[in-house]
Amino acid sequence: MLVTLEPGCAWERSHKYPPQPAFTLRGPSPPTRARRTTVTPPIRTPRPEAAAAAPAHRPRLRTALAIGLAAGLAAAGLVLGTENTAGAAPQGSLPAGTQFYKDPNSQVVRWVAANPGDSRQPVISRRIASQPQGIWFANYSPSTITNDVRAVTTAAASAGQVPVLAVYEIPNRDCGGASAGGAPDLASYDAWVRNFAAGLGSGQSVIILEPDSVSLTTCLSAQQQSDRFASLSRAGAAIHAAAPNAKVYMDGGHSAWNSASEQATRLRNAGILTNADGFFTNVSNFNTTANEVNYAKNVLAALGNPANLHAVVDTSRNGNGPAGGGAWCDPSGRAIGTYPTSNTGDPAIDAFLWVKPPGEADGCAGTAGTFIPDVAYQLASAGASDPTTGGTTTGGTTTGGSTTGGSTTGGTTTGGTTTGGTTTTGGTTTGGTTTGGTTGGTGTPGCKVTFTPQTWTGGFTANVTVANTGSTAVNSWKLGFTLPSGQTVTSAWNATVTPSSGAVTASGLSYNAQIPAGGSQSFGFQGTFSGSYAQPAAFTLNGATCTVS
Repeated sequence: MLVTLEPGCAWERSHKYPPQPAFTLRGPSPPTRARRTTVTPPIRTPRPEAAAAAPAHRPRLRTALAIGLAAGLAAAGLVLGTENTAGAAPQGSLPAGTQFYKDPNSQVVRWVAANPGDSRQPVISRRIASQPQGIWFANYSPSTITNDVRAVTTAAASAGQVPVLAVYEIPNRDCGGASAGGAPDLASYDAWVRNFAAGLGSGQSVIILEPDSVSLTTCLSAQQQSDRFASLSRAGAAIHAAAPNAKVYMDGGHSAWNSASEQATRLRNAGILTNADGFFTNVSNFNTTANEVNYAKNVLAALGNPANLHAVVDTSRNGNGPAGGGAWCDPSGRAIGTYPTSNTGDPAIDAFLWVKPPGEADGCAGTAGTFIPDVAYQLASAGASDPTTGGTTTGGTTTGGSTTGGSTTGGTTTGGTTTGGTTTTGGTTTGGTTTGGTTGGTGTPGCKVTFTPQTWTGGFTANVTVANTGSTAVNSWKLGFTLPSGQTVTSAWNATVTPSSGAVTASGLSYNAQIPAGGSQSFGFQGTFSGSYAQPAAFTLNGATCTVS
């Protein structure tokens, strides 16, 4: 199994994005920030909830598993990096072909099982639920943590798989931001980690040790930072002592955060040379794999390329790279990245993992860490391809393998070809994709809008629910409203919002274009503002005036 250490606070992680909430054991994952990492909770326990806060500088960690990688990746990384890359570290410490643990109790697996008729289910099932992801331990539960961990490691061993476990309990976690929490003090943390380690057993595991704990320390004095780093070193030692086959990875931040030399100095002070097997990067973030690989090699070079250290990269949501404008909180237009795998083709990189489970909200599309089908569907649909069997997928090209199909509602997929389809009320479904629809109308519906903003200095997010209070379904819904002067939309989810300022229109997407009578649809957007924040005062749904609650 693999183990990761907790990273530092939110503000340090992401200089341009608001902080994200923390996650709890087996609970939903946290949001992502521009330069910081957002963390996902441990298995079977929900993560702590948190609303979007002041901008941060990095995205968070989440589930990790990746399947294939492209032949020119390392070279691409060398070109894209901003620092000179020294020689690569020796052969990785995770055997090629390592099978990571697929948690049968994850949120996405439960959703797929409970929604066989949902038009989004087939692609979410094939591209997300089928993949191994990180299991987060973010609840301070000293009396149960050993058994909580043992339940996971025992199940993984029985399946012949290696679990990826994210440890997220460091005191002053997230520097008091959206993912605030953790153990009450370092002495309590040391004891909690020993109890965590006691549940690992003799099998292999991957430990992601404290996302942001090394990268984000702006809220700590020099002495507090020194004390934290000493505690992280003790944590790595305790895990290795209790579980010799565990691989411990410390917080490496990501390529758009601290410099490689600065991160290497911090990692050295946190005991990476003696009490860890490497570091992780890009947890809960969106930076491209090529940039992260290059950055990781620069950090390794700054550490002296020790033979015992390697890196793992979170590729869960970086298929399209970062969003424009630095949007970090459930930004639209993102995609799943390389599937989890230890076959990276690069001796310096042990694995591509999905530490942050795709589809678990950052805190804007829904409560941080909760599974949002719309978010998962967007990420999965934008992915390059379905996972493959016996081949490597890179940049959308599959070699040496074939696509494994599966049964879907609205059609049967075999070898990548979808056939069949049924007609549903409100639209026609072909091969599992719903388009159009003739049931309902676009007349003068009754409507009510709930507008819930969250603000920080110069920025905000807004969650909007549009309820149809009329007796007829509304198809191709469009919500019109005017943004106060000085406000600009930077990204949106579950709807398109155009233009970016002034009088704007939010339009439903293909999968949520209808609002049934008595029903509702929700969407959200992120933006910037100057001066004092104010929210829109009036809304119209397909031309009809709505009440505002």
